[in-house]
Amino acid sequence: YAMLLSLIFLIVLVAAVVGFVFRHEIKTNFESNLNLALRDYNATTDRHSEAVDTIQRTLHCCGVQNYSDWERTEYFTQRGIPQSCCKSQGDCSEEDLKDLSKAKLKVFVDGCFFLVTSTMESKMGIVAGISFGIACFQLVGIILACCLSQYITNNQYEMV
Repeated sequence: YAMLLSLIFLIVLVAAVVGFVFRHEIKTNFESNLNLALRDYNATTDRHSEAVDTIQRTLHCCGVQNYSDWERTEYFTQRGIPQSCCKSQGDCSEEDLKDLSKAKLKVFVDGCFFLVTSTMESKMGIVAGISFGIACFQLVGIILACCLSQYITNNQYEMV
């Protein structure tokens, strides 16, 4: 049992160190994937398109760096900026969303990349605290399992 807990503890420790060391690569990878999702956006039941819509609605953002990122997409040439960027859903018409100067007044202008990364970084303290607490419980469990094993091998418990 102590060995199993030690193995889990080491896996969590390695994952935390790798996440901390490669956090910049994670951000770069996320930004490139978000750019790809915008490029391939099609407003259907595609998982990537749904994820983009969810991020934009939830965080009140639009595009990667800002709302004008949509101008470089195929979707923009057909339909303009997606409805998920609108500040209020009933206020955005298709012709407003095709004109960037009109859309600026009706859509969220901030990009999603900065909001997502800042949200993740702000929650990292909470995640680190919870992980540290779990690690402490695992260490206590490892120590107690080793003590129990030592008592058993020393025949301090009566065998049944």
